[in-house]
Amino acid sequence: MNRCLSLATRRTALALAGAGLCALTSLVQAQNAPRNFPASALRGTLVVTQPPVISMDGKAAQLSPGARIKGPDNLLVLSSAIVGKELLVNYTVEPHGMVHDVWILTEAEAAEKRKRAGQ
Repeated sequence: MNRCLSLATRRTALALAGAGLCALTSLVQAQNAPRNFPASALRGTLVVTQPPVISMDGKAAQLSPGARIKGPDNLLVLSSAIVGKELLVNYTVEPHGMVHDVWILTEAEAAEKRKRAGQ
């Protein structure tokens, strides 16, 4: 049994490692890209009281099953990690009235005007 890699195998492994590095670099750059929110997204102040129960602009609401909360870096945030914090967010509501997608805003995103639920 030959345990030494041939020259062709080494080149292939090196090429695959280079391709993986390029893919990783593009993912890191994509995290810094500005986020595009859906036109139906509303602005609000979110407070998670006891997941999935939340308060949106001082009114009781609930996160839908499978709701996604994305942080300012666009990575997923667990609702239990932000209990009691008052956060400015953009969010979408699903047909049954539950909050489904939530984006915690950066300062630049918060400066942009967006419609609130009561407007």
